[in-house]
Amino acid sequence: MHFLYGKKRNEEVELVAKFSSEQQLLAYVNYATLRTEDDGTMVFEQKTPLTSCVGYFHSTEAAEGDADKDVPLNPSPSML
Repeated sequence: MHFLYGKKRNEEVELVAKFSSEQQLLAYVNYATLRTEDDGTMVFEQKTPLTSCVGYFHSTEAAEGDADKDVPLNPSPSML
């Protein structure tokens, strides 16, 4: 399992989605990313799990308490 975390402006990080493969996760992030600003913050497509985030990171291990969180599994552009 691959876990996608969104970074908020206030430096908080939250689990926003889970993916079965890294390839799916990276393809989704590529789709959802509209642009990267000069200051390094990112702007994401509306109505995606990353909408209110300014960055992201991913991991093959969930942070404590995140493995069972109810977040989208393998979201795709067609789910919008």
